[in-house]
Amino acid sequence: MAEIKLAAEPRTEFGKGAARRIRRDNKIPAVLYGHGGDPVHVTLPGHESMLALRQTNVLLNIDVDGKGQLAVAKDVQRDPVKNTIEHIDLQVVRAGEKITVDISVNIVGESAPGTIHLVEEQTLSVEAEATHLPEFVDVSIEGLESGAQIHAEDVPLPEGSTLLTDPKAVVVLVTEPRGEAGDDEESAASAESPAEASSVG
Repeated sequence: MAEIKLAAEPRTEFGKGAARRIRRDNKIPAVLYGHGGDPVHVTLPGHESMLALRQTNVLLNIDVDGKGQLAVAKDVQRDPVKNTIEHIDLQVVRAGEKITVDISVNIVGESAPGTIHLVEEQTLSVEAEATHLPEFVDVSIEGLESGAQIHAEDVPLPEGSTLLTDPKAVVVLVTEPRGEAGDDEESAASAESPAEASSVG
């Protein structure tokens, strides 16, 4: 996976007022942490950072005063209305180091006619090499019949990744669309209950 370079500026002002001023300048407050060092507070370019973080588990090269630092975004805080990025927590990583990330489940194929599929796990937690983080994993449901289940341990992971999610966790379930007959029977049964209760009294 190619890394994306972002030029960062050291940040000396803190608090809500300072953060608002940074965002007004189309920049994003962020913090770099990890490997036992003190957290480093920086400011990132807004547009470039938003483009970079459209990718899942993207590897970033954060340039602070001419010194590059590899990092991945561990927490991205967004404005719930504007969906703009308000703050980024960046974990410092090194080549060869294994870290824990979540990868998206991408469903491919079509299950048997007359069936639907339910995605029980939208992501899988894996351990992977920091400079080769997977973005997603394909899960094929091609031709699966009603009642079929795909467990986490059945999903082929990208090379170098180790599953951390419970291996027995159901990722995808293939079933038939639910009818309304069961609901009608329940309604009829509950309608009889008061009459039965009064006859007993």
